Amino acid sequence: MKSNSVSAIAMHSVDTRPLPVAQASVEPIIELGAVTKSYAGATAPALHPMTLSVQPGEFFSILGPSGSGKTTTLRLIAGFETPDAGTVMLGGKDVTQLPPESRDVNTVFQNYALFPHLTIEQNVAYPLQMKKVKDAEIKTRVKQALELVEMLGFESRLPHQLSGGQRQRIALARALVGNPKVLLLDEPLGALDLRLRQQMQHVLTTIQERLGITFVYVTHDQGEALSMSDRVAIMNNGRIEQIGTPEDLYYTPKNKFVAGFVGKSNLLDAQIVTSGALSLAKFAGQTVELQQPATPGNVKLAIRCESITVSRTPVNDGRVCLPARVSNVLFLGNCLEVCLKGEGIELLASIPAQRVRTLATDDAVYCCFDPADLVVLHE
Repeated sequence: MKSNSVSAIAMHSVDTRPLPVAQASVEPIIELGAVTKSYAGATAPALHPMTLSVQPGEFFSILGPSGSGKTTTLRLIAGFETPDAGTVMLGGKDVTQLPPESRDVNTVFQNYALFPHLTIEQNVAYPLQMKKVKDAEIKTRVKQALELVEMLGFESRLPHQLSGGQRQRIALARALVGNPKVLLLDEPLGALDLRLRQQMQHVLTTIQERLGITFVYVTHDQGEALSMSDRVAIMNNGRIEQIGTPEDLYYTPKNKFVAGFVGKSNLLDAQIVTSGALSLAKFAGQTVELQQPATPGNVKLAIRCESITVSRTPVNDGRVCLPARVSNVLFLGNCLEVCLKGEGIELLASIPAQRVRTLATDDAVYCCFDPADLVVLHE
């Protein structure tokens, strides 16, 4: 399918006005209404009925494992796919049946999709030329776009003469030169090494904040999604598991999948009992008052690895302290990952690293955490 990506990008709608700051609006810029999608020969739908809205000027990410439906969702917005049912709205207009070139949307792909025989200037100018924009206006717009991605001075080079990060900047400039209402990014940093990925994250967020254009970013990398996004949709098996701010998803996951996919969490088997207006949880020989209401029954309690401290002696400050033994320690530079085993529990703690290691296998310790950091996940 990606072999058609270049022509699809080139034919997207072009606006020759200067690159703008988006105007505030209460109307969603993107609305998916109960969209579904199935592919021939597949054993399950790629998308179950899904409803989603994205606000103007929002950096919105779709995060999930391979096969979760995130790229299919992006392709429905772009017009590369048509839903089996449901509607796709852009800027209040029903575009469900419109082709990509009739939508005010551009896409940046992981493979850059640059023309190898055209110079950088010609690559960026191509969408404007297809719309028969005047040469003087093209020259101005191309310069603006290259300046935006800090690539002025590279106009006469060919794509193979650039690094991967530089080629990705050019792909971004070409997508922005037409001033789209929405920019779709399909795992655009996947081919870059760690240093370049981190560098490009800063580039993307800076550009998005400067222009105010809506970004919809698809990735399987939780670090990318959490660090750049205003909101994130977590997808799994063609469904949205949870939508929220990075902080919402990280600290208050709605279910086991989100708790396990975003960051690192420990899951404790527990039983919820009630005592008046309080919700009490029993686990590992402890009865703990929870900070959130919970329905009686068997549940999982999620606790983030960095919320656990490791102590040689029990503490008496209101935290839960469970006796355990160290089963393994990994040095990760800025932290230690400590595997702990106790009566009916196995926990992973992430604690600050020190130059001199003070924990070793089989050490007797206490793993301590604040009950307020426990999140109830009903099964």
